[in-house]
Amino acid sequence: MQYRIEKNRLFDILSIWDGFLKRKVHLVACGGTALTLLELKESTKDIDFLVPEKAEYSYLIATLENLGYEQKTGYGWSKDDGFIFELFPGNAIFTTILVESPLKENNNIMVKEFNYIYVGILNYYDLLISKLFRSTAVDRDDCLMLVKAKHKEINFNKLRDRFYETPSYDISDEKNRRNFEDFLKLLKRDGIKI
Repeated sequence: MQYRIEKNRLFDILSIWDGFLKRKVHLVACGGTALTLLELKESTKDIDFLVPEKAEYSYLIATLENLGYEQKTGYGWSKDDGFIFELFPGNAIFTTILVESPLKENNNIMVKEFNYIYVGILNYYDLLISKLFRSTAVDRDDCLMLVKAKHKEINFNKLRDRFYETPSYDISDEKNRRNFEDFLKLLKRDGIKI
C-alpha cells in the first residue's frame, strides 16, 4: 500500500473522479498537496483540498460515497488505495479560517482543469498562514521551502497584515503572533530579506 502520492498519480485519481461528475467542482490545494502541485515537494502523504462552494462539496462527497469512499476522519475520505483525501468545505482549513474565499480573484493559482474538476493552488499568503497557524516542524519547513522558492512573488507587508487579519477558532492570537515572529527570525537566519 502506498503512503505518499506524487503529482501525476494524484491527477490520475482526480481524472477518475471527473469521469463520474456531471457538474463543476472547484478543488483548491492547500498544505503539502499545494507544495507538491507547485513541484516544490516530490510527493505528499496528506492530500488536502478546500472545496469552497458548499453545494459542490456536498455533490462531490455524494459522488465519492458512490465510488466506495468512506469517511475516515472529520474531513478525510478514503478508499482501498490507502490515500486519505482531506476535503474542507468552505474557507476553513483545520482551525484556520481564510479571510476571503479561495475562489476570489488572485486567491488561487489554476494548475489543471478537467471536464468538471477545476484544480487550483491556494495563494502563497493563505498557504503560509494556514501552515504557520499549525506551526509544526514540518509546517515551518514547508513555509521556508515556499518562501525560498517564491520569495520575489511574496510581499511580506501583505503577508503580515493578512496573517493578523486571519482568525483562528482554537489557537490564541498571542500564540499565532509568536509563530509568525519565530518564522520571520527563521527567514532572517537563512539570509532571506523581508
